[in-house]
Amino acid sequence: MEEPHTGINGVSRGKILNLTDAEASGNRKGILDISHTDSIDVMKDFSRLILPAHHDVQASDVDLKRLGALLYLTREQQPQNFEDLLMLEGVGPRTMQSLALVSEVIHGAPSRFADPARFSFAHGGKDGHPFPVPTKTYDESISILRKGIEKSKLGNSDKLNTLNKLHQIVADTEKDFTPDFDIQQVIEEERQNSWCFGGKTVFGDAEPPKKPKPIQLSLF
Repeated sequence: MEEPHTGINGVSRGKILNLTDAEASGNRKGILDISHTDSIDVMKDFSRLILPAHHDVQASDVDLKRLGALLYLTREQQPQNFEDLLMLEGVGPRTMQSLALVSEVIHGAPSRFADPARFSFAHGGKDGHPFPVPTKTYDESISILRKGIEKSKLGNSDKLNTLNKLHQIVADTEKDFTPDFDIQQVIEEERQNSWCFGGKTVFGDAEPPKKPKPIQLSLF
């Protein structure tokens, strides 16, 4: 069940999930625990999930007031003022958008998770819905979280407190916010810009948008 093994036999398809690795012992235990779980209990949990019949993210799937307030703050606010307030100098609007949604996962009340599709606007989806995963933004988000955790261990929790502060600012903005935007335009903009942020899906890398073909006019 555990390494060392003499080798792995099969067609090479790149990196593999090696559950015989010593560091995968926790994964093996988790799989074993699930296999011993009463299937009736598992199905009770799944029965609470009511999913739409479509896979793409639509306006009906998200709380537009919450998403709109977040997009307004991270895209429309003066960057310098926002940075000074949150002590996140040099963090661009796209990463701020991701961090705001991450901060809500960490600090948000359970009532704020009624529209889980909204959180896909943090780092996209590997299938390209609502847009390709912006790997550069993804990595930057992880880096900021990691630095915050490391500093908090040394007694400086400013970075982690910043995430809570970011969540509170977004929540306060929602109170007086009236959504007036087309969610499909937001998604299309994310897709058009995805290649700039290292966008990837299971189908490959995101490509720069192609220029529209010129219209050929004819007299006949």
